[in-house]
Amino acid sequence: MVFTSFAFLFLFLPVSLAGYFAVGVRGRNLWLLLCSLVFYGWERPYWVLIMLASTLLDFGVALAMGAREQNRPRRRLWLLVSLVGNLGLLAWFKYANFFVHTAEAWSGTTFAWSDVLLPVGISFYTFQSMSYTIDVYRGEVAPTRSLLDFACYVSMFPQLVAGPIVRYRDVAQQLVRREVSTTLFGAGVLAFAIGFAKKVLVADTLAPIAGAGFALPAPGLWQAWTALLAYSGQIYFDFSGYSDMAIGLGLMLGFRFPRNFDSPYQSQSITEAWRRWHISLSTWLRDYLYIPLGGNRRGGLRTYGNLLATMLLGGLWHGANWPFVCWGAYQGLWLCIERLRGQQALHAALPRPLRVGLTFLIFSFGWSMFVARDFGHLWQLWRGLFGAAGLGTWLAVDGSTLGTALPVAGALAIAFLLPNSAYWLRHLRPWSVALFALLFVVALMRSLAVTHLPFLYFQF
Repeated sequence: MVFTSFAFLFLFLPVSLAGYFAVGVRGRNLWLLLCSLVFYGWERPYWVLIMLASTLLDFGVALAMGAREQNRPRRRLWLLVSLVGNLGLLAWFKYANFFVHTAEAWSGTTFAWSDVLLPVGISFYTFQSMSYTIDVYRGEVAPTRSLLDFACYVSMFPQLVAGPIVRYRDVAQQLVRREVSTTLFGAGVLAFAIGFAKKVLVADTLAPIAGAGFALPAPGLWQAWTALLAYSGQIYFDFSGYSDMAIGLGLMLGFRFPRNFDSPYQSQSITEAWRRWHISLSTWLRDYLYIPLGGNRRGGLRTYGNLLATMLLGGLWHGANWPFVCWGAYQGLWLCIERLRGQQALHAALPRPLRVGLTFLIFSFGWSMFVARDFGHLWQLWRGLFGAAGLGTWLAVDGSTLGTALPVAGALAIAFLLPNSAYWLRHLRPWSVALFALLFVVALMRSLAVTHLPFLYFQF
């Protein structure tokens, strides 16, 4: 189910909210769990079984590990069970096709293989569930004895399929007791409205522009860069819009989820950009991969290796193809270069507008690897971006170059110049509330008039 769909807005959300406030405090977690299972299994009910298997595994493992003071080898063994179980599920559903098709390409043999369908959100809820067992093993949280609370945490529909990745320790107390008020509910409605407008009015407007450019067999310079800039805006407003909606829905229910974006395109270095882009994943990779690998505690060479390994695995987490691995290596290489320079960009001496602009171009160039279907497609994109295929013509969608340029320029102006959603929520004014309400109404009318587009991160 998609947040921008008719079924969610006019059926699922009103029913789930009405029931949530009608059942009373003691019944809210059970009602939320049931609603979340319906939400997740709306199109393919068997996906619920996969999620519940992961939930039961980690709930049982945490109880089996017990307190931190208990037998450490046994606790380590149970942690291994959790990691193998969760990563095994992820490997099968997300990477089985990748390994089989890679083997076919290398061997020149076609196997009798039917592609495995990827369950929506599996990358998010497995990381979320694993973080719980790892934290229990480390002694940072106590294992919960309430299967209902834990299942509610894993399956919570606002952030289930595309994040933010919420850690159990951040909501443990809220699962037991949380504040529900008209003030929080109002803030949640406004956050949802902002995210909805981002998705429908900006991201979905940029989508056909990016798609048209990336579909060209040999894009010229103008076409390639227009498509890449459109995609840079699309993926930012699409994913940050989803995060805003998830945070808003959480507030309506009394949960405070972590912020996932902090104006990343206003960063002055790649290091800073990664502190402000998909924050919940960046901190997850830092805390559960980079630091356990040794972080920066074992000398310079090991530090750079840990950075590269973390970003390579981060790239592979996003998608099962080789261009994603290249994207991770590309981002990791820039992080290593900046760390070598004391976490300063190569262009640190330039004036701030140029620092921001160059950082954006470097970061956005990586999206060419992110969106490429294979190396052949990536090569054609790079040829276009570097002018090897000529200047080409202006990219036009529906015969209008102005209809292409204005949405791209407008989206980038918003990303570069305006405050982010968290700022607007902290500094509410009557005029801003009225503006976002108007934008929501416009976005709602548009979403009902056209076919809704799924969120980009559903595929991950």
